[in-house]
Amino acid sequence: MSGGVDSAVSAALLQRAGYEVVGVTCRFRDNAATEQAVADAAAVCAQLGIPHVVAGCEETFEECVVEPFVASYAAGFTPSPCVGCNARCKVPTLLAVADEQGCDRVATGHYARIARLSDTGRFGVLTALDARKDQSYMLSLLSQEQLARLVLPLGAMTKAEVRIIAADLGLAVAEKAESQDNCFIDGDYRPFLHAHGVQDEPGPIVDGAGAVLGRHEGLANYTVGQRKGIGVAGPEPYYVVEKRPATGELVVGFAQDALIDAVVVGVMNWQAFASLGEPYGAMVKLRYRSRPCACIIEPEDNQRVRIALRSPQPTTAPGQYAVLYDGDTVLGGGMIEEVVQA
Repeated sequence: MSGGVDSAVSAALLQRAGYEVVGVTCRFRDNAATEQAVADAAAVCAQLGIPHVVAGCEETFEECVVEPFVASYAAGFTPSPCVGCNARCKVPTLLAVADEQGCDRVATGHYARIARLSDTGRFGVLTALDARKDQSYMLSLLSQEQLARLVLPLGAMTKAEVRIIAADLGLAVAEKAESQDNCFIDGDYRPFLHAHGVQDEPGPIVDGAGAVLGRHEGLANYTVGQRKGIGVAGPEPYYVVEKRPATGELVVGFAQDALIDAVVVGVMNWQAFASLGEPYGAMVKLRYRSRPCACIIEPEDNQRVRIALRSPQPTTAPGQYAVLYDGDTVLGGGMIEEVVQA
């Protein structure tokens, strides 16, 4: 229970369905926001009459989320920390507490669904019925063992319905605002990176031919696909198309230069099937907020895959996750290591 309305209503729905429920709040960081989340979750548990457990996982969070986040930026990537956190920190912590408490299952307030797939017998993540709130992308790295014990009570609900239930129950968090995407950085991420040793070394801004157009303030201040705030002007807007940590160059181009034909993904986490032996037609989301687009998944060596896009798409940043879908079913996901320009 994060202290928000979604996990609070999830607990209430499970209790209403006859489950014996224990509220668990993960303490990822030692700060005021965490203390407020713990207090809000405790208040909800008191209202529902269920036990409340606070699980300290600061060290795991630092190792599995914060350190990779910093290292990714230092390497010129733009990470998506929440995806890795669910698989490597949050859900493992919840499962460990569940075992300690004698609980069979764990539940979260994510807007997605879990199903046993009839053709393979494997557990899969399905999109939420409310497409606007769908969070299946965020669960794409979960393993079969994790999915087998996961319950998602909100997969068939809208946010409005969740708030109505919270209000009807008189829950203290009924009107609490949405949480921010990045729970461990308050506002601008750059001071956080500086504090963790990522230096902003200025360098040249170049076009695709290598011509110097200006100077940048440090590669960590930019992300691939960015259009505003680059600091150079041209006959049409420039986009960031590549970051080159080895040379310190920030490569920019016009809109047509910021289209890609394919991405290369590192180790894939397959959910709907154990592995992929042949090319497979699917849909792919290249960022959490992006629209799915048609693609062909082409397996390569060492569990890497090349995802060939059926039509050129706006570029995405290495470090983001490519999540593959067949209809409403997540096939799997993995981190984008390379983009292939159109």
